[in-house]
Amino acid sequence: MSNGCSNPVFIMGVCGVGKSSVALDLAEALSAQYLEADDFHPESNISSMRRGEPLTDEMRWPWLEGICQEIKARQQEHPDRQAVVACSALKRAYRDLIRSHLPDAQFILLTGPKQLIQQRMLQRKDHFMPLSLLESQLADLERPSPDEKHISIDINLSRKEITKAIVAQLLPATRACI
Repeated sequence: MSNGCSNPVFIMGVCGVGKSSVALDLAEALSAQYLEADDFHPESNISSMRRGEPLTDEMRWPWLEGICQEIKARQQEHPDRQAVVACSALKRAYRDLIRSHLPDAQFILLTGPKQLIQQRMLQRKDHFMPLSLLESQLADLERPSPDEKHISIDINLSRKEITKAIVAQLLPATRACI
């Protein structure tokens, strides 16, 4: 029985805002599938980031295409199971590409003060993204415009409060999945 729960939710923002943690919590709250976009990067992208080199648009397009194809495959396999994706989706063009494949995608922008993001990045263990790339991510970030399905959430809240705030603000079709 289909309940229209296939619209994916992308937890987006710059490195260090807590995309993966929030996406995991939200996926649990929605009984959804969790996808980590970093898992779709080719080794060449990860190596570039480890060296402190920002990814170019050309490096990101195939990565984003791969994420979309995986979500579409999962939607066919499990049409009643929503996907929650931790994915930077920094630029409007990236979100447009995602929406070209997944027109019902909704974006949750995690945002907060640079100092807090830096502090969180310094506390991370075993992550390939160095603090030095935060500046390029902040420069690349194009906040979603009013015509994009999105919610902005302040990361000063606790993880539990962030998840509650997202669930409370999700589009009605997504809330119906709970």
